[in-house]
Formats: sequence, structure tokens, C-alpha cells
Amino acid sequence: MATYISLWNFTDQGIRAVKDTTSRAGIVKEIAQKAGVTVKDIYWTLGTYDGVVIFEAPNEEALAAVGLAVGAMGNVRTQTVRAFSFDEIKRVLSKLP
Repeated sequence: MATYISLWNFTDQGIRAVKDTTSRAGIVKEIAQKAGVTVKDIYWTLGTYDGVVIFEAPNEEALAAVGLAVGAMGNVRTQTVRAFSFDEIKRVLSKLP
């Protein structure tokens, strides 16, 4: 499974109901599980982003479904990137000429 890192910020709606953020995290985990995606961890952060979610997904379509479902809830805006482990990037590098 591929690893993805999703950086998120609260929307106006999300910050108004910030006390519910941990229960919403549980909902995200349920949505992910139904799509065959695993939530490895969720962090609330200080700085540019309000939080980070680390996902493992079988493919981009499954992760996109989770992202769209979470976005439709209206509490966060996300930016997601594919992450490569040490072993994965070694395999990528081995294919360079």
C-alpha cells in the first residue's frame, strides 16, 4: 500500500466547532476504512497547517474518495502528497540511468 500525507486547515465552519475535532477524526477513520484506506495517524499541529493525517491506501482512487468525503463535511481543506519510504525511494532511484 502507498503512503499519503494529508495536510489540513480548518475552514470557518471547522474552527467554529473545534471542540468536535476529535470526534470528527473518528468519522474520518470510519470513512477511510469503508474505502479500504488506513489512517496510520492524525496529528494536530502549530504553524502553517492545523493538522496532518498519514494514510495508507491501495490506490489513488480510494484515497480520492476519502478526500472528497472529508471535504464534503466542510470542516477542513486538505492538500495531499504521496510519500515514499526509504526502501521505496531506493527502488525509484535504482531505475535512474
